[in-house]
Amino acid sequence: MSSFRLQKFVDSAVAVPLLRATSPSHSTNAHCLRSNTFCRSYYAANRVGMEKNGREKASDDVVVRDRHLLEKKIAAIRMAGPGKLQVIADFDATLTRYRIDGLRGQTSHGLLQQGNPEYDAKRQELYEYYYPLEFSPIIPIDEKTKLMEEWWGKTHSLLIEGGLTYEAMRKSVANSKIAFREGVIELFEVLEKKGIPILIFSAGLADIIEEVMRQKLHRSFTNIRIVSNRMVFDDDGHLVSFKGRTIHSLNKNEHALDMAAPLHDKLGDNDGLANDTANVKMRTNVLLLGDHIGDLGMSDGLKYEARISVGFLNDNIEASIDCYSKSFDMVYVNDAPMSGVVELVSQLFPADSN
Repeated sequence: MSSFRLQKFVDSAVAVPLLRATSPSHSTNAHCLRSNTFCRSYYAANRVGMEKNGREKASDDVVVRDRHLLEKKIAAIRMAGPGKLQVIADFDATLTRYRIDGLRGQTSHGLLQQGNPEYDAKRQELYEYYYPLEFSPIIPIDEKTKLMEEWWGKTHSLLIEGGLTYEAMRKSVANSKIAFREGVIELFEVLEKKGIPILIFSAGLADIIEEVMRQKLHRSFTNIRIVSNRMVFDDDGHLVSFKGRTIHSLNKNEHALDMAAPLHDKLGDNDGLANDTANVKMRTNVLLLGDHIGDLGMSDGLKYEARISVGFLNDNIEASIDCYSKSFDMVYVNDAPMSGVVELVSQLFPADSN
């Protein structure tokens, strides 16, 4: 298996006609989402042949199937400049680490404790009922969407009814096992310096993500916008409602930009780039970061011209690597740091570029 470096891609990239990026075939994604058995058997049967026919490995941590296509995308994005690029990122297990001290890290969904065991248990019961339905291959998408709206609605009602407070949320984050990947701060800094917006899409709670950023990063970034569900607390710090339309797992995409509430003053400049929706929609090149095949849908609703998709495959690697490498342009494995993405952005737009 031959190896390569990102620098090779950038140095060898030439001006090429801009090819409209296309998502992986629905049939491939459907197989990946529907059956790990399919992925495992296909990978086992074709592993040697695929290694000889195009899937190249940069290191022990990154796999690229189609080097030539990636080169074209890099050339197109670099030629268009940073003013045309936006970054779309999933949060849990993408920006955050999958494992901490050898154990599965918590997610922004799972860390929240209301301070009321009865209501924590009720939310867990909802999870156990609806989660299998979310990934069922036999439920039509329109019916599944209604089920997700139902699940999120019930969960949000329980948070209000159970008396969630801002202080309980803050303590949940402080006591959680959640951490950002190494290199995330550096990535945010590089993108902020170049004026490239970052949209963090989540079907969870924006307030928790913001609190994680406050406690774990200890600084704010004016180019970040969180597209997620936002809570409203009263003057005593009790949750009383939610802002805007519900964002759930099946509508977590650029259509949700118009549904999202602004970033809290504590974490961003409400007059800055982060909340300039029109500016974001004009940026037709995308760097997409996700840990699930379904995260590729985060760019739905944007008529992008070029998209580089980076997948983080954190677990069941041999069972899923073929599906991931078919779907994402680059796949990082073994809970890899964000340094490869930092390198990619820096080489796309060197320090002297505007």
